[in-house]
Amino acid sequence: MQVYKMIVAKNDPGQLSHFLLKKGFSRRAVNNCKNHGGMMLVNHHRRNGSYRLKEGDVVHFLMGQEPVNPWLKVSRRPLDIVEETADYLVINKPAGLLSIPSGFHAEDAVINRVLAYFEKQGVNPAYVKPHIVTRLDQDTSGLVLLGKNAIAHDRFSKLGKDAFIKKYHAIVHGNFAEGDLSGLIDKPLARVGDTVKREVNPKGQRALTEYRVLNQVPGASLVELRLLTGRTHQIRIHMASIGHVLYGDDLYGARDAFARQALNCFYLAFPNPFSGEEREIEIPDPGDMQGLWRQLKQEAGK
Repeated sequence: MQVYKMIVAKNDPGQLSHFLLKKGFSRRAVNNCKNHGGMMLVNHHRRNGSYRLKEGDVVHFLMGQEPVNPWLKVSRRPLDIVEETADYLVINKPAGLLSIPSGFHAEDAVINRVLAYFEKQGVNPAYVKPHIVTRLDQDTSGLVLLGKNAIAHDRFSKLGKDAFIKKYHAIVHGNFAEGDLSGLIDKPLARVGDTVKREVNPKGQRALTEYRVLNQVPGASLVELRLLTGRTHQIRIHMASIGHVLYGDDLYGARDAFARQALNCFYLAFPNPFSGEEREIEIPDPGDMQGLWRQLKQEAGK
């Protein structure tokens, strides 16, 4: 059971329930605490939500049990944990793995593997329920942030999308002119009919992508990208729209032998809503992308 400790400050709300809401606990979390085995303690005494607080009081919030999803299966396949705290996990997701299970892939996604990790630790499943905070497409690799329970997910959600910085490496077809080695792509995106595909469309949602070319060989470029909005397939469409489709991205026009879109989320930064600490996490690109770039350099004689 996760326990959260807080000290009441001079200007904090006087009522315990209002104090908890100000501290980022949702009404759902407070109700779940009251009704499903949790506790709200003030100076080590159990209190209800209407209790009046005073400056200096020590509040402990013991979260209640969460409903267990009987349909969510456990997958004991490998899980690459980059960082872990009492409240969140940062996972290095391989290409080909979904972030959350779908009807077609119900038995193996990041969530399923995290459940197996918790099970191995002997954690009561009623007190852990992983929630994806930052997700990636199935065939995009890289960093994924998960809250370990609904309270952690609520805290991260309250930060807003702008609090998270995600940077990617992509290998794309073609070369950039000297004056186009960095820039901002501002093109709205919309769904193409009832398909999974998206397109640049003036009636779509605004989408902003910053890019910077890191290296080039004849016919290919290694690019760093930062999402300023989070639209589906945003990087893939924006790169294709300026004539630089990603290697392996046959959905948007690639004609090559790479097995998936050459896109990796290598950098993630966010404020930890529990400690206030700014976190920055960076990983190397996976072997398949490193191998592709080596091959392209060798073919170019570099």
